Amino acid sequence: MKILRHIPNAITLSNLALGVLSIICSSRHELLWAATFIALATVPDFLDGLVARLLKVSSNVGKDLDSLADLVSFGVAPAIMIFKLQEGYGSSWIQYLSLLIPVFAALRLARFNNDERQTDVFYGLTTTATALWLSSWPFLIEFDKFLPEAVFVSSWTFAIVPIAAAFLMTADIQLFSLKFKNLSWNENKIRFGFLILCVGYIALFGFLGVTLIILTYILLSVIRNFAA
Repeated sequence: MKILRHIPNAITLSNLALGVLSIICSSRHELLWAATFIALATVPDFLDGLVARLLKVSSNVGKDLDSLADLVSFGVAPAIMIFKLQEGYGSSWIQYLSLLIPVFAALRLARFNNDERQTDVFYGLTTTATALWLSSWPFLIEFDKFLPEAVFVSSWTFAIVPIAAAFLMTADIQLFSLKFKNLSWNENKIRFGFLILCVGYIALFGFLGVTLIILTYILLSVIRNFAA
């Protein structure tokens, strides 16, 4: 049983390790790898809470570790990636808007840890979802076939995206939770349905599908709120 208690924390720490690897890659201007490690970090972030609940070993230490890991992997790592990404297209003061991402990610995580409303729903886009969206940026520049590269590397884009990310993380918008408490279909219909929709978006639109997923997630949540 003592070993079981450490399994969720080990999963959480793998999230942190992946965030650090992303930062290292960004420092070397290996931005596709940096984005990949951010995206990979969402996997243990999804699993750690689920495993803790299934093993019935949830703890305050695990909750604190989760927030610390999320701040690194989904706050600091994306900010450094975007800062380095813009360097490849000309340095300017706009680069420093990427600082908004870890600052507002920290605020988002602190609010979440102390907001009793956020047990079955979220208020504001999670740091995980925000980082997953941001991690698609280098791949859009490199591989997207739907929009011209200029759309993704303009000064307006580099200014708007960090501001939008900061706003979405702290906006008082109720969003349905993407974390599974169990694997029951009846209790997780909207989650399973949304995951199926996500697969469809990625299959049809590639990396642009990530942005469509975020927009759909927000839209479905707003519709769900009005329908409730």
